Amino acid sequence: QLDQSGGGLVQPGDSLKLSCKFSTLTSDLYAVAWFRQAPGKEREGVSCHDSLNGNVNYGGFQKGRFVTSRDSAQHTVYLEINGVKPEDTGLYYCAAKYDYCSPKESEYRYWGQGTQVTVSS
Repeated sequence: QLDQSGGGLVQPGDSLKLSCKFSTLTSDLYAVAWFRQAPGKEREGVSCHDSLNGNVNYGGFQKGRFVTSRDSAQHTVYLEINGVKPEDTGLYYCAAKYDYCSPKESEYRYWGQGTQVTVSS
């Protein structure tokens, strides 16, 4: 029910935009988070967009370099990464849960298929 697009092979310093489109859910009722799993590491939360208040939480990720936005008319949430670095390489997932954001992965009911981002020169 979440369809991801974007990603691929990019060079250091480039910017890229990942998309997460709701296919059947009423998107405005759901918080949408982005997670990243780097090679050999556990999955970690990047950001979360609260639909009810419009707030975006970035956790430990650098706000400004990681930008999360939402287009309700398109039922899509975006993650833009500016000035990508090799350490940004990994599988990126979007996930949705009803109501507010949570740091707990287990609370997210709907997951995208994941999209690979590889940063290399």
